[in-house]
Amino acid sequence: MAAACIFCKIIKGTLQPRPPKILYNPLLLSILTAKAGDIPSFKLFESERVFAFLDIQPLSKGHALVIPKHHGAKLTDIPDDQLTEILPVAKRVAIAAGVENYNILQNNGRLAHQEVDHVHFHMIPKPNQTEGLGIGWVQQKTEMDQLKALFNEMKAKM
Repeated sequence: MAAACIFCKIIKGTLQPRPPKILYNPLLLSILTAKAGDIPSFKLFESERVFAFLDIQPLSKGHALVIPKHHGAKLTDIPDDQLTEILPVAKRVAIAAGVENYNILQNNGRLAHQEVDHVHFHMIPKPNQTEGLGIGWVQQKTEMDQLKALFNEMKAKM
């Protein structure tokens, strides 16, 4: 974890063991398992590798973040074994939010609109045309010879 990282401060602390089954009252359970890090959050899910919580500046109702506990600024900085739960947890968050339409978004670098230097995946509900993520998708004309050369270059590195 990075000491200055806001997301590392949110996940700081230890994973709480679940209380005995007799305490599975949702309100009581949330109180007993809530252990804030340096910064409190509305924790939706936590495992040894992943932390999910509601975004405090949402684009729409139910906007949440799913983050690996391993600190890294970009996706390529995170070991593969630390990423295995990310999409299954994002799926669970979308199901829990009860959304039909949503975006899963992950940005890498300032030019790609990344604001926090800790890998994070947004689950952003899109309930209507005005709420949620707005995307401008400007397609470029493709020269097939250039695309084939790029394909061969990238495939060789896979």
